[in-house]
Amino acid sequence: MTQQRNRPGVRTPAEWEPHEAVWTAWPSHADLWGEDLAAARGEFAAMCAAISGERVACLVRDERGEAEASAALAGAEISFYRGSFGDIWLRDTGPVFVRLGDGGLAAVVFDFNGWGGKYVFPEDREVAGRVAKLARTSSHRAGIVLEGGALDTDGQGTFLTTRQCALNANRNPGVSEHDIERALAASLGARTVVWLDRGLANDHTDGHVDTLARFTAPGRVVCMTARDAADPNRAVLTAVAEDLRRARDCDGHRLEVVELPSPGLVADSAGNPMPASYANFYVANGSVVVPVYGTRYDYEAVDVVQACFPGRPTVGVPARAILTGGGAFHCITQQQPKP
Repeated sequence: MTQQRNRPGVRTPAEWEPHEAVWTAWPSHADLWGEDLAAARGEFAAMCAAISGERVACLVRDERGEAEASAALAGAEISFYRGSFGDIWLRDTGPVFVRLGDGGLAAVVFDFNGWGGKYVFPEDREVAGRVAKLARTSSHRAGIVLEGGALDTDGQGTFLTTRQCALNANRNPGVSEHDIERALAASLGARTVVWLDRGLANDHTDGHVDTLARFTAPGRVVCMTARDAADPNRAVLTAVAEDLRRARDCDGHRLEVVELPSPGLVADSAGNPMPASYANFYVANGSVVVPVYGTRYDYEAVDVVQACFPGRPTVGVPARAILTGGGAFHCITQQQPKP
């Protein structure tokens, strides 16, 4: 954790600040989703229905995709944009919007290499630039390989990330923490980066922080705690909480740490742990959408998140089918702040 001189006039807003829209994409690729496609579409539609107070900007592949999505999302405030994309993970393939000193917006584009070369869809490399154009903002290259889900911010200049992802040789070989901090300061206005170590078991993103810890206000962060002895992430989650309690924000203050329950073991059809996380919620203008997985901790998790956002209704929406693709609701959304 090092103080950096941020780029003058650039600030990455916190997710709870007002949005113009939220960008996402209609689950479309049967070869990727297989038998889970219909269920993933149902969960996607339920997420969109739970998003309140902002326009949903949805990428669709073609006329057929728009017709399917329009039927499933009837009644939602939604705009469709046709064009190719590899998969629905807009948090990672889309840009990160920053606020400029004059009040306008710009889109920061990371070099995207398919999560360290594991899932390479050529169309995904064009998504960030295309979203920036559709949002009518300028775009700027960050100069490092990273994804939006690898970061979380309090809106004041404090960022969370993990060494497992940002320093991974499959993304940024040979770089140091200081190198990443300088790049985030220059592109996103980061003043302090709080480094966590590792992510959840079987997380093919190599430890995205948005499944581990999230800011819910300046100086306040929520993370998960394992309640079950068989929780595959017990050691990782204990370390995350300890690191956060030792950390300080960009103003030198210790963080208030709020604990969510972990969902525990959520397994795929072969019995392997999936990276299920209640921290992968999306904060909309008029609601908070929390993924739930059918475990005994679902209701408690929604209540804890609700307490972090008083006055903003919090909705638990099933996400087990989307989880088969590797993530949940925060992973498939990218907010566009109001200019």
